[in-house]
Parts: sequence; C-alpha cells; structure tokens
Amino acid sequence: MELMFIGAAHEVTGSCHYLKVGNTHILVDYGMEQGINYFENVDLPVDSAMIDYVFLTHAHVDHSGYLPLLYSRGFRGQIFMTEATADLCSIMLRDCAHIQMQEAEWKNRKAKRSAKIQMVEPLYNMEDADGTIKKIVPCPYDKVIDVCEGVQIRFTDIGHLLGSSSIEVWATEENITKKLVFSGDIGNVNQPLIKDPMLTKEADYVIMESTYGDRYHSLERPDYVRELASIIQETFDRGGNVVIPSFAVGRTQEMLYFIRQIKEQKLIQRHERFEVYVDSPLAVEATGIFYQNTYNCFDEEAMDLVKKGINPIAFPGLRLSITSEESKAINFDNEPKVIISASGMCEAGRIRHHLKHNLWRPECTILFVGYQAVGTLGRMLIDGVDEVKLFGETIEIRADIRQLAGISGHADKNGLLDWIRGFENKPKKVFVVHGEDGVCKAFTQCLAEEYGYHAYAPYSGTRFDLIRGEFIREAAPIAVEKKPKERRVSDVFSRLLAAGQRLMVVIGRNEGGANKDLAKFADQINSLCDKWDR
Repeated sequence: MELMFIGAAHEVTGSCHYLKVGNTHILVDYGMEQGINYFENVDLPVDSAMIDYVFLTHAHVDHSGYLPLLYSRGFRGQIFMTEATADLCSIMLRDCAHIQMQEAEWKNRKAKRSAKIQMVEPLYNMEDADGTIKKIVPCPYDKVIDVCEGVQIRFTDIGHLLGSSSIEVWATEENITKKLVFSGDIGNVNQPLIKDPMLTKEADYVIMESTYGDRYHSLERPDYVRELASIIQETFDRGGNVVIPSFAVGRTQEMLYFIRQIKEQKLIQRHERFEVYVDSPLAVEATGIFYQNTYNCFDEEAMDLVKKGINPIAFPGLRLSITSEESKAINFDNEPKVIISASGMCEAGRIRHHLKHNLWRPECTILFVGYQAVGTLGRMLIDGVDEVKLFGETIEIRADIRQLAGISGHADKNGLLDWIRGFENKPKKVFVVHGEDGVCKAFTQCLAEEYGYHAYAPYSGTRFDLIRGEFIREAAPIAVEKKPKERRVSDVFSRLLAAGQRLMVVIGRNEGGANKDLAKFADQINSLCDKWDR
C-alpha cells in the first residue's frame, strides 16, 4: 500500500496524488498547473491506461483540468466525485477542451505566417473531454461507497466550492486497513451561498492543503456588499465600467449574490438601473447548476431566500452573454456597466478582450475578487505593471486596479488549524501540500512545533509505505529550468503510443480468459497489425 505525491507539492496548482492498494491504481485529483511552476513534477508511476479510478475533490481546473489528458492517454476507469461536482465538470471540462483547441488554432495561424514558429496541437480535444465525462460516477455526500475490493470512500462537504469535498479513503491490503483523508481545498467560513466546511473525526494519514497557511483573514467579516457598492458608485460617477475578472464557477455566483443585495437595498445612486453582464458561456451554465443544487449545497441564508421564492443570484438588469457577437457588443455600449468575465486570473477567455478595451481608460475599474497566482496576467496587474501586451498590442494601464479586500474561498491559517484539530486523535502523519514553497514549509513547521503533529511537506516524487508507516523515497526538489516546449503537431504520434500502452494493459487484464476469446483477441490484433505494418 503506497502513497505517492505528484502535483501541488510545494506549489499551489496541479493537484495530483497517486495511491496504490494491492493491484489497484488510484489518482486523487489530476489538475492543471497554472502560473509559474518552480519545481518539476514527476510523471505518473504507471501508464495512464493502468489507472483504475480517480477520486476528485472538486471541479476547479487546478484539480480536474488534466482528466481529459489522462483519457487521451488511455485511461478508461471510473471517476468518483460529488453530484454537484459532476454537474460542474460536465461543462468545465468541455470548456477547458475548447480553450485548448482555440489557443492551438490561434498559435497555428501565427505559425503559418512565420517559419520560426512551430505548429502545435492542443493538450486534448473535445472528444477527450466527452469521453472523460462519460466516466464520471456522481456520489452523494456522507455515504460510504464501495469502490472495489479493498477500497471504500466517503465525500464530506468542505465548503470551498459548490460540490467541493474532502475525501475519506479506507484502504485494505493483506487484511490491514488504513484510513486516509484528502482535505481538498478547505473552504472559508461564512461564504455566500454554500455551507461551512465539515470536520472529519478520524484518520491514520491526512493530506491537507496549505494555500493560506501563513495569513489570516480579518476577524470582522468584511461588508462585501457595501465595499462593492462603493467601487461601483465611484466608477459609474466617472463614466466608466467595472470589469471583474472572475472564476466562472463559484466566484461569479458570489458576485451575483452581492449585486442582487446592492440592487435590493438601492445602494447605487443615479445609476439605479445599471446592467450587469456575465460574459462567459461557462459562467452562465454554472450559474444554472448552482440553482439546481440548492437543497444539497446552499447554506441557511441562501435557502431562506429560495423558500421565499427569491433566486439569490438573479436580479433585474442581469444580462447573460453567450455568443461571441453578444460579447463584442458589450464594448460598443457606452453606458457604465459591470462586466463579469472569465478567466479569473486573466490567462484566457473573454476577459482578455474586455481588458484590452478598458485597461487604457482612466474612468474604468478593474476589480480583482480572487487569488492571482504568480506569473499570471492578473498578478502582474495587481503588482502594478505599467503596460501589458494583449493580442499583439501593447496596452498602457490607466484604469484603477482594485481588489475586494478579504474575499477568499480558502480557509486562512486559523481555518486550516480548526480543520486539522477537528480530528479526535492526532493522525499518524500529516502531509502538507498545495501551498507555495515558503508557505508550505512554514505551516508544516507550525503544525509540528506548536501543535505536536507529525507533519511533513513532500516534494514531487516522494513515496510513502502506508502499512509500514515509513518513506520509500523522500524526493528532493528539482527546479524548473526553462519553459516547457509546446506540443508539436508531430506529437500526435504520442496518442498512438498511448493507445499501444493501453492495448498492453488490456491484454494483461485478459490473462486467464477463455482460450476461444483470447484466440479471437489475438487474431484481431494481428489483423490490425497486418493493415498498418508498412
């Protein structure tokens, strides 16, 4: 029985952990890396086709974004997640594939005009996303699920995002059972719409995040409604737009929740009928999914509104932009407005077009309402750059760059400590992941020295024997030396290699089958080889 750390080790994005129980191969999350990567991540220890199951903590791309890539490389197992996460992934993974294909198409148009630029292919395509979605197994909260012999799981609401969860895993090998708890992203308390994080009582081993393990949220809950109203009022009085780069899932719906209150309480003067554009097909679909999951996921405050017949995330003046024509038209309307668009870190999507049209206007405000990873365009704007390049054009920064103070979907240090102290007995070991290098180290030290936990912050490639309770390998950090090369079109050959690896896995799984079936299988393989042997 072995646990291996692959992604989000001394880094915030790209979550991925590998668990081997007997002959069963499991991944917990398989997320996309975002922003600057400081350390190399090791490859999966087995071929993708050998992965039997994936357990997903929540739908955010840094936890789910590589699942279609796994599928493209031969994975055909089941993906377990909560019901709300399944709903969100059904749209988010397709959106990720669309972005991958769109960016590859844009780069290839440039490549045709320049001999110095090589053609590229997307990491994965829509077929891979659709295939991944078909492998999803939706699960309710708080129910023990028999995955296979030797593996049981249970999802617990962790209050980070609609459908987000910590995952309890009971792993049994050689009549020895060990319980692991993967925290996922631990939510902040008193968030709009969704419930506060639930605690777990028992575990042998805990794998917990540390995103905000070195900082504290304000002891007094910020008045987001009045602060947001003030920013909107100031901007509209100047004749400008409020542009909000926002994660399509979670943060966009929170902003709508606040703006509904602003309109209800009539906090904006002289612009009472102002319009709010949600310019993201993904955000529009996600907003519908939020309302569909009210009874499973909404907190008491939001449910009180629902019981009164009030949609907590809808109001007069809300405009949902779907088509590219509708999106373009927004920037030709001179009336002051709020524009909410993805992506939240300004790395892709329609938000980049809105930034191009608004960053140079001193009357406008660019309002950040979520975490900005180092190396992203959003982080650069917050850090005060004078100009940025968008779509080949240099844009001077004249707009007011603001942040909504204190808003966060992540627990702060106190919240993280509250969660780990919720275990009735101290786990044998706490593995600290999903935090920037310095934060990860500091929080690990805090757990060990101040609270007496056996805490350890693994680097990618670290392997741990869960039965013996000792390390198989303690990996050293390997710094990223250069930007990874783009995937060339010729790399489509890698899909063929992945198919070959999957074939070998399937052959292995048929060992002991009926001779008649095995002979038929062999004949089919030989026939295929005869066709393609050149």
